This record gives sequence, C-alpha cells and structure tokens, in this order.
Amino acid sequence: MRMLEAHGIDTAFGIPGTHTIELYRGLPATRIRHVTPRHEQGAGFMADGYARVTGKPAVCLTVSGPGALNIATAMGQALQDSVPMLVISADNRTHERGLGEGRLHETRNLQAAMAESSVWSHTLMRADELPRVLARAFAIFAGERPGPVHLSLPLDVILSTADHVAATPWPVPGRSAADPALLAEAARRLNRARRPVIALGGGAADAAGLCAALAETLDAPVTVTHNARGILPSDHPLLVASSPSFAGVRELYREADLVLAVGTELSETDYDFFFDGGFRIGGELLRIDIDAAQLCRNARPDLAIKADSALALAELLPQLQPQSREGAARVRQVMAAVAADHHPCYQRFLDVIGAALPGLALLADSTQPAYFAAGQFHPDRPRSFASAATGYGTLGYALPAAIGARLAQPQRPVVALVGDGGLQFSISELASAVEAGVGIAVLVWNNARYDMIARNFEDAGMAPIACDIYTPDLLAIARGYGCEAARATDYDTLHALLAAAPARAVPTVIEVREQDFLQSELPG
Repeated sequence: MRMLEAHGIDTAFGIPGTHTIELYRGLPATRIRHVTPRHEQGAGFMADGYARVTGKPAVCLTVSGPGALNIATAMGQALQDSVPMLVISADNRTHERGLGEGRLHETRNLQAAMAESSVWSHTLMRADELPRVLARAFAIFAGERPGPVHLSLPLDVILSTADHVAATPWPVPGRSAADPALLAEAARRLNRARRPVIALGGGAADAAGLCAALAETLDAPVTVTHNARGILPSDHPLLVASSPSFAGVRELYREADLVLAVGTELSETDYDFFFDGGFRIGGELLRIDIDAAQLCRNARPDLAIKADSALALAELLPQLQPQSREGAARVRQVMAAVAADHHPCYQRFLDVIGAALPGLALLADSTQPAYFAAGQFHPDRPRSFASAATGYGTLGYALPAAIGARLAQPQRPVVALVGDGGLQFSISELASAVEAGVGIAVLVWNNARYDMIARNFEDAGMAPIACDIYTPDLLAIARGYGCEAARATDYDTLHALLAAAPARAVPTVIEVREQDFLQSELPG
C-alpha cells in the first residue's frame, strides 16, 4: 500500500474478502481512500469513471474466482476504451494453484483468465518482485496505450515478509516522440492538401490546445469520437458537431484528399454506429497513434506515425503552412446535411443538462438519449463525456462510473445518464454512493423496455421478444437507499432538480419518463 501511494494512487475500490484481509492491513497507514462498492463490477466501473475524468489510474482490490471474474467485464470496457486501472486480486497459495481441489474461490488459471481483459496480467511469485512489477504497470499507464493491468497475488506471497523490499518507486518513462523524418513527410503532405479533414480520438484528449492550433493552421474540419468530446469546444467553427456515422459527415470523408487521424481507432462504434459498412476515406490517410499495433487495424494508412499525440503535434505544427481552405464553410455545409439526423427533442434534453450544470462530466449508459448524445452532445473541455455505448458496450456502467468521477473531482458536477434497464444492472451502487457521500445526479430515462433491442428486432422483421420489461418503482427504491428522488415531467423541473444535485451529500435520482419528453414533440 505504501508503494501504491508512492506511485500516486489515492483511491482504492474493493470489497474485502477472506483472501484479501492482509492487503487491507497497510491501508490505514496511507492516505489512500477506500470505497466499498456492492459488486466488483461496480468497483471496476468506478475506477473507469475516476480515470475518464483525470487520465490517472485508481486501484481495485478483489478476491480470486468470482471477485476477479466479476470485475472482468468492467476491465473489458476499459481495455477497449484505453482507460487505465490497476486490478489486484488474491489467489490460492502457489503450491495449490491449478490443482482443481475445490478450494475457496479457486480458478484454474486466474492470470490467463484475466489476461483476456487486460493489457498485462501477471502473477507475483515473490515479494521481491513487487517494485519492478509495479514499475511495469505504471510504465504502461504513462508511456503506452493505457488500459487495465491485473496483478494476482497468491496467499502465501501476500503473507510473506516484505520488510527488506524498498518502497521507493522506479522512475516512470515518458511517452514516445515521433520520427522526425515521418513528421516532415506528414507536413509535406498536409501542406499540399486542398480538402483535409482531421479525425480526433480519445488518444488526443490531453492535447486539446495543440489540436485546436492544428485545425486552425490547416483550416480543416474536425470530427471527434465519443472519447474525444470537448477537445474542440462546442462553438468552435471548425468542429463538426455530429457523428462520423451520419451520411453528411461520411460525405466529408469521401471528398477529403487527406485525412489526419490522431489518437483514434477508426472503430465501428464511432465511425459505423449503424453497422452498415458505409464509412470510406476518399483520399490519403495519415495516422498518429501511441500504439504501433493500432496503426495496423481498421484502416490502412498511407503514413503511420507511432507517437504520443501531444509530442507529435508539437513537432508537426511549426512545419505547417497556414492556408485558407474554407474549413468553416465546409463545416456549415456538413451541419446542414446532418440536421435531419439530429433529433430536436433529444437536443433540447441534452442542452438542459448542460445549462443546469456548466462544466459537468456526463457518464452515459446504453440508453436512447446516450445514443443521440453520440452525435449531439459536445462539451467545452476534454474528459467530460463517456458512454458505454461505445467499445465493449456494457450495461450498468453509468452509475458506478459517475461515482468514480465525482470522487476524483468532488467540485465538478457529475451526471449518470442511464436507462431503466441499465440502472437495474447496478442500482445497488446507490448504497455505495450514499456511504461515500457522493452528490451526483442520476438521470434515469424510463421507457420500461430495452428499446434499442426492440428496434433491432423490428428491423429484422420480427416482433420484439423479451424487450418489454417489468420496471419497479425506481424512485421508491432510491429513497430506500437514502437518496433524494423525484420525477421530472417538464424541462423546468428537470433543470431545477439537476442544478440542486451537486450540493447534496447523496445522489439525486431523477426519473424522466420518455412519453413526457418525446410524445408531444416527435417530428412529423
């Protein structure tokens, strides 16, 4: 625990178990805050929310077997979205592992199981290894494409003496700079481009100023993925405030003679959200990414630059020649083309959230307004929006992720946007939030069904099956957990409830019934 604190860890999420008691012995001697979720998946989503808004990892502590495998889903979401977290789980004694003798929490090969949802999974065999094992974990967080790291500690290793092990952390490496020759070639191609487009992903989240300067120098339209929201503020004239999955934005890509993709996977859930295979890049593709393997996925680049986004752009910018390319006019043309794809009712709903809580962080589940937020919600600073509708696509994400975000930034308004179905995946974490004194707004979009899945059935020519679900009295349940709870039936009430939430020491659960906000305003 002293070594984790020395590496900058200030928050731990975990449920103590028989096998992890000794890991907790060192906690009181540190300043690490421990938060107890009601399910290990909740612990992982809390760590995810913490990292989404800060870029820094938190630690999760679990038992072996069910504890570790419960958190694996949250790790899978974090892995696909490049979110750092350190998961430490106990395991059976080294001489008992893999024998299949029916011991408590026994898993045949825990390291192998957890490797499927982590950047690196390792079993610590001696206390002496700890300094360099932690050094590797934090090197991944700081110097590579981040993601979950899993460490397994057998019981006999947990119980072994470590008085002789130095707690001083190893130095953490910096991020990779770009090859100067490749940057010079990139500048040459960008300077001759007439219709460039910039595609920003979450890997550029910490390079917002440089990205704005890049767009303005090139006078080029900019698209952003879910995790890149806020890199350009919502009123920037070069921001395409929409989704690359819409036809009008796709036309922009097809007409471009060069696309510069920075820190983006060019993945399905951002560029082909409707799964029609229609995304195409018409001209050259230049890619900058910290992960060499990522440069070989999804779209073949004409020039591939392995580097940290900020370091690469800082060296690239002085080599670019400012030119007028009618970028703002091209953006206006695109926005006119996608206007029909932007639902006015959902836009008003999202606008009210932003107006009630300026500077908020919005953590969203897979629910109807979150799907529309994929094209229509654009905050004014990075690390302000995350949605489980991208990447792994887990349900139950928003509530625990919002708890983690608020713990990380207690002065910042935080909203969990979740459907009635998704909330029931993790509603027990309301107890965790009350216990931790977390004043978040939990905005529940209630349509008493798995609506998107029902639409998928209908698109397939089938009547929906198992999509219309029994929904209990969510407000009564919230009050039972000790939360504030109310139903908003109009925008004024919604605004007032949201605005009051951050000042409270417990969550405010706000139920919004779909028919109250959409039925009278549906277009056509």
